[in-house]
Amino acid sequence: MRHTWRWFGPHDVVALEEIEQAGAHGIVTALHHVPNGEVWSVEEIKTRQSEIARRSDGTVTSLKWEVVESLPVSEDIKKQDGDWQAHINNYKISLENLAQCGLEVVCYNFMPILDWTRTNLSYRLPNGAACMRFDYIDFAAFDLFILKRNGAKQSFSEEVVEAAGERHAKMDDAQKQMLAQNIVAGLPGANQNLSMDEIKALLKHYHGIDECRLTQNLYDFLEQVVPTAEKHGIRLCCHPDDPPFSLLGLPRIMSTETDYAALVEAIDSPANGITLCSGSLGARPDNDLPGMMHRLGHRVHFLHLRNVVLEEEASPGSFHEGEHLDGNTDMVALIDAILKEEVRRKREGRRDWNIAMRPDHGQDILDDFKRDAQPGYPAIGRLKGLAELRGVETALSALRGASE
Repeated sequence: MRHTWRWFGPHDVVALEEIEQAGAHGIVTALHHVPNGEVWSVEEIKTRQSEIARRSDGTVTSLKWEVVESLPVSEDIKKQDGDWQAHINNYKISLENLAQCGLEVVCYNFMPILDWTRTNLSYRLPNGAACMRFDYIDFAAFDLFILKRNGAKQSFSEEVVEAAGERHAKMDDAQKQMLAQNIVAGLPGANQNLSMDEIKALLKHYHGIDECRLTQNLYDFLEQVVPTAEKHGIRLCCHPDDPPFSLLGLPRIMSTETDYAALVEAIDSPANGITLCSGSLGARPDNDLPGMMHRLGHRVHFLHLRNVVLEEEASPGSFHEGEHLDGNTDMVALIDAILKEEVRRKREGRRDWNIAMRPDHGQDILDDFKRDAQPGYPAIGRLKGLAELRGVETALSALRGASE
């Protein structure tokens, strides 16, 4: 695997020299300051590349920008209204500009309104570490009693509605405000900060858009941008829903192996691929990550390796971010499947045989508590995760070498 590290730009509290010291080979980043739907210019892309090329003391780094995460798909494109066609044209220009600057892997997602969603961004574990958590009852309390979404009650069972009411009644104003802030935080580095009124307004625009309609909108988007990606040597890779089930009554369409199998069949091109995120997909007990890698690995262009601990065996349900080797996903089996796919690709002569991987999310440990890092992206917690993943990879590679 090609070891990479997510970096949020010059304001990231994790410095480039620290990323090098952690053992990462490349950088995963984006132009977070460019509004969704606008063109990423060659000038802006090169500026970010030049920022990655220099440490804080001005010396040259060993790092380069290797994966784009993410080139955002605008809400207009997802809904197919407003300026959606102009945004698709801008997306194609951005892909051309990225290719001109040497970028080949572009991650994106197709989640409506919210990206990843958590109810607690600093959940304390018994050992004193902290992690992100999704509490299904807390989320229901937000949806039912803070956002007060029309029709929210129909999204939950009677038992969940009752439990959410009791939970909400015990919250003070500060707790309610914190819960709302955590839920609308969205993807780290995102350039949208949504209020309750803005969420309600966006929800109205999705009225009548079900899973079938949203899926078709995704396919329509890909039918237009994949030829551009093919022409310029770009590999697009769709990130799964996080969590992989419906929120706020909105459709989720990239949550299972069936969803991804349909995606790669609908637009049958090497440029149309998968970001295999073991944490997002692992939040469903019915998702078999090693099996997915075996069956769909030929279209996996990017890997997010992390683990979640399911607090109940139901889906949807509550979960928290586990240690990288401890959770719902058998990480050893998944890495074994990844290495087998890389061997297969290398034998076929594929240029992309070495799949980019980043240690996704991490628990706050040690001096992470003294930093104000992006939620889920601590320095030491991710370093620990990368070391563990690298150890598994090294051991499996050695075993395979000994058996050949």
